[in-house]
Amino acid sequence: MHHVLVYGDSLTLGIVPNTRKRFPFDERWPGVLENKLIELGYRVRLTENCLNGRRTVWEDPFKPGRNGVQGLAQYIEMHSPLALVILMLGTNDFQFSHPHNNAWSAAQGIAALVNEIRRAPIEPGMPVPSVLVICPPPIRSPQGVLAEKFSGAEKRCGGLADAYRAISSELGCHFFDAASTTSSSRVDGIHLDADQHLALGRALADVVGPILVAQPSACGG
Repeated sequence: MHHVLVYGDSLTLGIVPNTRKRFPFDERWPGVLENKLIELGYRVRLTENCLNGRRTVWEDPFKPGRNGVQGLAQYIEMHSPLALVILMLGTNDFQFSHPHNNAWSAAQGIAALVNEIRRAPIEPGMPVPSVLVICPPPIRSPQGVLAEKFSGAEKRCGGLADAYRAISSELGCHFFDAASTTSSSRVDGIHLDADQHLALGRALADVVGPILVAQPSACGG
């Protein structure tokens, strides 16, 4: 059995755009991915660790606990042995409140997360998991209740995929550009609509499956 940890923000949590509701697990992209992998014959379990507003390395000035580095090493320790960690973060780095909210800075934040994963105090003999970095789709013109928080973010996030691809290559991580499969929400310009979760989850099965084939079974069965 291969155990995969998905570490993300509200795009992965499955917030229904412009609401406080959440898509069910089998409609969120991690659930779609898990079901598709099982359908393809993989023995796999996905665990989500996702939080609204989570950044790569920044604090939220209004809500505590949104710095993605905090607690990450312990989450890796908690869920090990892991075959793979999937990181999909960065959208919230482009909120108005951060002084360095550009693509290069978000990529450096991803690097800090990857390094934290690799430094996690896992038990002797457990594998250091592979890492798949997913670049979230570009922010469209923000709409609705989050428009003020993300004012101008559609311009600031330019070049994010190239920056993530470069840092992933530098660190020896797998990389996937979500924009190759889907845009961000047509409703609020930030999150993912139901059909976009479906498209992303299905596309990722073709990426994650081969990664798992190259890994030893991570759950001992």
